[in-house]
Amino acid sequence: MLLYLGCAALVLLGLLFRHSYFLQDLKYVIDKLNVRRRVFKYMQTNYLIVDLFLERVKTQPHKPFLRFKEETFTYQDADVQSNKTARAFLQSGAVKRGDTVALFLANEPLFLWLYMGLVKIGCSAAFLNYNIRSKSMLHCFNCSGAKTLVAGEELLDAVEEVLPILQEQQVTVFILTDKCKIAGVQSFLDKMQQASSEPLSKELRSNLTLRGPAVYIYTSGTTGLPKAVTVSHAKLWAYCLIMAMTGVTSEDVVYNSLPLYHSAGFLGVMAGIERGMTVVLRSKFSASQFWDDCRKYDVTVVQYIGEIMRYLCNQPQKPNDRNHKVRLALGNGLRADIWKEFTRRFGNIDFKEFYGATEGNLAILNYSGKMGAVGRDFFLHKWLFPYALIKFDIEKGEPVRDSSGFCIEVAKGEPGLMVTQILASAPFSGYAGDLGQTEKKKLRDVFTKGDVYFNTGDLLRIDKDNFIYFQDRTGDTFRWKGENVATNEVADVVSGAESIEEANVYGVEVPGHEGRIGMAAVILRAGQKFESAAVFHQVQHFLPSYARPRFIRIQDSMEVTGTFKYQKVKLVKEGFNPNEIKDPLYILDEKEKNYVPLIPDVFDSILAGRIKI
Repeated sequence: MLLYLGCAALVLLGLLFRHSYFLQDLKYVIDKLNVRRRVFKYMQTNYLIVDLFLERVKTQPHKPFLRFKEETFTYQDADVQSNKTARAFLQSGAVKRGDTVALFLANEPLFLWLYMGLVKIGCSAAFLNYNIRSKSMLHCFNCSGAKTLVAGEELLDAVEEVLPILQEQQVTVFILTDKCKIAGVQSFLDKMQQASSEPLSKELRSNLTLRGPAVYIYTSGTTGLPKAVTVSHAKLWAYCLIMAMTGVTSEDVVYNSLPLYHSAGFLGVMAGIERGMTVVLRSKFSASQFWDDCRKYDVTVVQYIGEIMRYLCNQPQKPNDRNHKVRLALGNGLRADIWKEFTRRFGNIDFKEFYGATEGNLAILNYSGKMGAVGRDFFLHKWLFPYALIKFDIEKGEPVRDSSGFCIEVAKGEPGLMVTQILASAPFSGYAGDLGQTEKKKLRDVFTKGDVYFNTGDLLRIDKDNFIYFQDRTGDTFRWKGENVATNEVADVVSGAESIEEANVYGVEVPGHEGRIGMAAVILRAGQKFESAAVFHQVQHFLPSYARPRFIRIQDSMEVTGTFKYQKVKLVKEGFNPNEIKDPLYILDEKEKNYVPLIPDVFDSILAGRIKI
């Protein structure tokens, strides 16, 4: 026995000596297995997050649950308000058990009271992006299967725009006001105020299961109309528990300025219930107010998406930049250079960067603190939660397959399409009302006959030290002169020029040429002119010739989604035609070693083939 123990100890020491991250890797796998075990246990007893919430109400009724502006709502307050919304829905006669109700409102406490009230009566919700209008709004509403719409007062104009069609579909429309004189629209706040706050019977939600839909959350729609992702109660649990894996406790105060219609924003609040902590909710992100809020509410944990941290770094420096209690930041899309600058300026905050998608069946976490990485490739994790990076043909828009018809894993350091195996323990629920799009996300016969993988649509790479990095989205990556160009990498280089604040890179078609060539829409820093020669030297120094943006478009502002993703479809369609684009345009001139104005004569010469690209 002692001999076996001694051998095991030697093996462990050897692994530790050769792999310095082994213990962290092992702990991460154990944590993920515990999450899986916990969700499975909840499935056996049909234990919902609202059940845990009601337990919190009993054990800590007076603890602050939500802070919003100057208001503080305890766990008991949240219970009372959600009981009133639940009863208002039932008494209206428009909502019955099993229905889906679409919520169309901005960040505010009532958003959460409405959602929890719906769950208490056995319903689900669809979260409509409050920025969408007309055709997109109707599309999102219809694919959820909802027959009731609840809208914020400030969105009444958007509702009126589509009201005739909603009335044709016999949709019940509530507006969050005390009174409403518009025919076909009912007020809701008066109904809620008149409703009882008494607890509701658990029997009312007995129809709900962990495999059933908890909420429909929409993709951003950057490449077309948004798709409704079916988020089950089990998946809601799994994502909430990501925060638990980062070391967040009930004593923490989390700051959430992300939109609640987005998965990260909503799950951040649900994770607050799971941890039994206080959540600070803001109506929308404000770079100028961020740190003042953190100090005001004694925030210890912040959530972020994409560009939020860059916006904070671009704010004027202040003497009290490090005067705060924030110890941890959880989110995704943080570039390594911004990570470094942020910690230099605001203090040694622990970043927990993760990678995942609302509809995805796997999330990975950067638990090691490696700047720029989204996780680590560990054999045990890969075996228990199967995924792979496979070769992808950018031009054909499909994976590369060998002579046997199977996909090919990429080598270390080479970007590859991230695919995750669909299993009973890692299901893919797809998109509501869109079987075609659901099927498109499935890759079959990837490594063996009959296997099925989820196509993330993202290119990642694994370096020699097994750190995983996000590269680009397959729709954003373009091919020029036989080379694949990752727009994120090019944007990082372009925005490194002193005169440029933001860069949005995409590929445009040039008549007579195969593939797409790089173009960058940029915003200049306040008070600065476009330093064309400096930008030329920046891209020449850091980028190979095929990746250098040939065209640059100067814009006053960037079109982004509610979660700060760049809108590229319109820019790609507009191309580089100076006869149609009013923004200043420039073209890279190798002879002049500069970016020079792109005038109509130059454009005509490109089309005629007199200027080689």
